[in-house]
Amino acid sequence: MASGVTVNDEVIKVFNDMKVRKSSTQEEIKKRKKAVLFCLSDDKRQIIVEEAKQILVGDIGDTVEDPYTSFVKLLPLNDCRYALYDATYETKESKKEDLVFIFWAPESAPLKSKMIYASSKDAIKKKFTGTNIKNFVQRNYSFLIIIR
Repeated sequence: MASGVTVNDEVIKVFNDMKVRKSSTQEEIKKRKKAVLFCLSDDKRQIIVEEAKQILVGDIGDTVEDPYTSFVKLLPLNDCRYALYDATYETKESKKEDLVFIFWAPESAPLKSKMIYASSKDAIKKKFTGTNIKNFVQRNYSFLIIIR
């Protein structure tokens, strides 16, 4: 079901900046986004970057101790959001990074909000091209579940 919601160009720019991990100066690395939230515009016609809802790589160890915990605290308790999170983890072989797309839909969110965010999810996913993004959907406040 398509909602007719469009994706703002700034959302695509943020995605492209996050997916490219090129050699950079320390200053550029510090300005790179670790996590960012997206919401619907007031008129519910566009997906936009949510103001002041981001974590920069440079914040880690300075104002942010645990980036994932800080990210989860950015998510609203009573409304839906989309997010990108630059996850870093280690396997036996190496350190890995994956860009994770998150669709946040807590049970306490209004039904209308859940419906429009769910029906608009494909619009934003189609704009996120050129990388393998893992999809997560929030089912309750204690954990995120992967769906493929």
